[in-house]
This record gives sequence, structure tokens and C-alpha cells, in this order.
Amino acid sequence: MGPPTSTELPPKTTECSDAPVELTGYRRWLSENLMLLVTLSGVLLGVVLGLSLRPLNLHGDSIMLISYPGELFMRVLKLMILPLVISSLIAGSASLNAKMNGKIALRTLVYFASTSFFNAALGIALVLLIHPGNPDLHNADDRSTDRRAVNLLDSLLDLGRNVFPDNLFQASIQQAHTVYLPKPSILHVFNETMNDTLASGSEAQRLSEDLTEEVVLVRDIQYRSGTNTLGIVFFCLVFGTFLGTIGQKGQVVVDFFAAIFEVIMKMVTCVMWLTPVGISSVIAGKILSVGDLGLVMSQLMWFIVTVAIGVFIYQFVVMQAVYFVVVRRNPFKFYAGLIQAMLTAFATASTAAALPITFRCMNEKLKVDPRITRFVLPIGCNINMDGTALYIAVASIFIAQMSGMVLGFGELLTVLLTSTAASMSSASVPSAALVLLLVVLTAIDAPVQDVTLLFAVDWFVDRIRTTNNMLGDCYTAAVVEELSRKELMALDAASVNYQDMPAGTPNGHGHGHHDGGLLEGQTELETSSKCVMTMTDSVVVDISAVMNNVNLQQEHCNRRV
Repeated sequence: MGPPTSTELPPKTTECSDAPVELTGYRRWLSENLMLLVTLSGVLLGVVLGLSLRPLNLHGDSIMLISYPGELFMRVLKLMILPLVISSLIAGSASLNAKMNGKIALRTLVYFASTSFFNAALGIALVLLIHPGNPDLHNADDRSTDRRAVNLLDSLLDLGRNVFPDNLFQASIQQAHTVYLPKPSILHVFNETMNDTLASGSEAQRLSEDLTEEVVLVRDIQYRSGTNTLGIVFFCLVFGTFLGTIGQKGQVVVDFFAAIFEVIMKMVTCVMWLTPVGISSVIAGKILSVGDLGLVMSQLMWFIVTVAIGVFIYQFVVMQAVYFVVVRRNPFKFYAGLIQAMLTAFATASTAAALPITFRCMNEKLKVDPRITRFVLPIGCNINMDGTALYIAVASIFIAQMSGMVLGFGELLTVLLTSTAASMSSASVPSAALVLLLVVLTAIDAPVQDVTLLFAVDWFVDRIRTTNNMLGDCYTAAVVEELSRKELMALDAASVNYQDMPAGTPNGHGHGHHDGGLLEGQTELETSSKCVMTMTDSVVVDISAVMNNVNLQQEHCNRRV
């Protein structure tokens, strides 16, 4: 009687050789944060390279060649801004009904205005407390009497003209702005007078001086180079909102823009591997292009410290407290997930240039509802300028302090309001705040020519405040998502019910996030990125009724199991 035979074959050692190996420990951390380390290495390499090459006193051509890879990197990032904004806004607003779009837009704008107002007030408090302005920083003999005609009314009217463009294609390459030109009729009268009279030389000179004194500047609306992102954002919001009301007829258009968004994000992933070269080139070129770095830093050190303290307080105290109170989660974990986007914003000094990376961090790493991020981030990129409001308030009072001006309560209130309004009309491009600073200085009758003192350090301060702008957009998206959670859940449930899903189908969106997979019996319609409101605008969603219906269905399913 031989040994018992078994029909079971021994397990193959290579049976699961093709299965992915789950990483643990430091290898898992390295895999999850590889892109962050790549970005950080680019920043550090740029600082070290710039400081080490400064003693060589390189020629301008050499500095240009060092900056050239960074210039190409910036151009590629900016290349993807316009298709990213258009696709994200249309796909995001079309996935919500018109009533939901209105609620999210109202919450977003109110939060943006509140944070900008708070940052302006914080900047005023810090600059009065620290008093960085020193009258010895400028030479009074070098001050010019020329004053640039800038006022807040023109800035606000230009904001409205850009929000409502008359040509969508022109809005993609040009922005409307107000300029002051001499009144043509006066010059015409002067020329006719000189030609028709045979006055002597002294009489002609006297007449010329009289007419020159009477020259009047008039407003003229002109167009300058630059994408009018505000107008494009407004059109895409309206277009996407109405696109979501036509039901299945517009689904192919929604899918088209959603596909464009996915393609752009894949392109962003490829571009990010060029970060060490691009960002290091940008930072090194900026450090090398500054004339006397030590003198500039020593003269304006207290101004830089004042802005940096304001940014630090807002980022690590205010934003974290608001996030914790509203969202009830660890705010510093959320902050850590945005470090890569923050470093990109710091290196490029542009919220718009960092927008593709911001989308990637918010959607893929932090799992914020893409319907909210596609709605909030493009708008915040153009309207929410928390760091700019802080900077304008500090810089305007800093210049007033250097001039020996004593600002009363009325002037401080003017700075507060004009800084808030001017920051919300700022363009998301580098150094745009210097132009808006003229508006505030004109409002308090401060010397606008002293703005040139800030040119030497604006390249660095601009990067500090840009991180505030970018983080403000991200935290706004998280707060708005939490405030809109019930509406988002009801929208998911209403979409499921409208498609006559089986009674036992779970909602699968209880936390407002999706983790990429589908539960048993769940369709793609229920995921956040695929949810499309197929009902028309006239359908009113009863949130309580829908949620009670979903709960009853789940209880019935549990009893059957």
C-alpha cells in the first residue's frame, strides 16, 4: 500500500510574480512624495547655484543662458493655463445644476472677499506695529514731481470691462485697460492757430506756453497684451451652467471638455519631471540678475520681514484654524499635501503658472471633490489675492512712513478698502501688485515715485505673497466643499434616482470624495468626476426627502442581506 496520492498540485512559486509589490516604510513614503522631492531639489539647487555664481560677475549673456531653461519651463506651464481653465470650468459647472452653481459661487466669492479684507487689515496692523519705513532710504533730491494718473474708479471699471468681454477670441490674448492721453482737440486748435496767424516768435512762444498749461488728459480704453482670464472664466461659467440644463443632448460636449482636462493633467505630469532644471534655472537667474543683493536686503530688510511675518501668521495660524473649525480635520496634513504646488508657485511667482500642479495636488493627492476644484481654483486664480492684499497694505504705509506722512484713521480705512478692492482686480502674473500699489498711493496722496524703491526686492517678496494666493485658493475649495456637502450628496442621489437605479444601489459618496474604485453594484455615474446633472433647471431637489429615501433603501438592503 503506497503513500496516499493527492490531486492537489503544489503551489507555484511564480504564480503571483507579476502582481505589484506593495511598498512599505520609507520606500512607500519615497514613492508617494517623489514629485515633492524633485520640486524641492530644484528650489535648493537654484539657490545654491545662484549664490555660488554671483562672485564670478557673469556677463549678461551668460545670465540669460542660465535663465533660458527656466524661461522655457514657464512658457510650457503658461501654455496649458488657458485650455485647463476652459475645460475645468465648463466640465465642473456643467456637472452641477444652476442653483448649485449659484450657491457655490456665492460661498466662494464671500470667502474670497473676507480673506482679502482680513489680509489687508493684518498688513496694516503689522506695518504700524513694526514701522519698517525709514525716511533715510531715499534721497529727496532724486524724487520726481511726475505723478501717474491712477485711481480706483478706473481699476474697478476695467475689472468690469474684462469680466464682460466683447470678443471672446480677443479676450484670449488681450486685456482692456484705461490710459490717459492729451485731449486731441487742444493740439488741433494749437496747430490751426499757429498756421493761421503771423505772430512774432515771442508771441508764438507765449501762446504755446498758454496752451500747454491747458492740456487736459482724457480717458481712453485700450487693449494690452495678456490673457483676459476673468472674461474667459465668466463665459465658461455661464456656458457650463446652461450646458448642464439641456440634459443628454449636451453630454457629448461635457465629455469632450472632461477629456481635454484629463489630457492636460497628463501633460502636467510629464512636465513636472522637468522641474529640477526649470525651477533651478528660474531662481538662479533671478539671484544673478540682482545688482547688489546684500545692500538691497539690508536696506529693505524690515519691509521684507513685515511681509513675511504677515504671510506666516496667515498661513500657519489663520488658515489652519479656519480649516479645522469648518472641516474638522487635521489642517497641517492638508497643508503638507500642497507643498509641491506651493514650491512651484514660489519659484514661478505666478498663481496661474502653478495652477496645473495645484489641480494635480488637490484632485489626486488630497482627493477634494473635482466638481469643487474645477469651479473654485480657476476663479480664485484671478480674484483671490490674499497675499497681494497684505503686500499692498504694507507697501503703501511703508512708503508713507518713508515720506514722513502721518496717516489718520480715515487714511488707514482708505488703505484697507482700496487694498482689498485692488487685490481682487489683480492679474495673476508676476509683479502685478506694483501697478495696483499706485492706486492705493494715489488714494492717500502718497508719493507714487517711491514705488521704484520696491523694484529691487519685489522679485523675492512677490514669491512669498504668491504662496499665500495659491494656498488661499486651495483652502477655499476645501471649505466650500464642506459647506456644500449636503447639496453634493443630494445631487448624487438625485442623479441616481433619476436614472432608475436598483433599490439596493449604494450612494457611495458619503464623504464627498472618490477613491478611484467602484463598489459592487455602483456605476460610474455615482463617482464625483462622472456625476452629471441630467435634469433641467426647473427640477428642485428636496435634500431631506432624497437623503431619507437613500437611507431607507440602504436599510432595506441590509435587512435582505
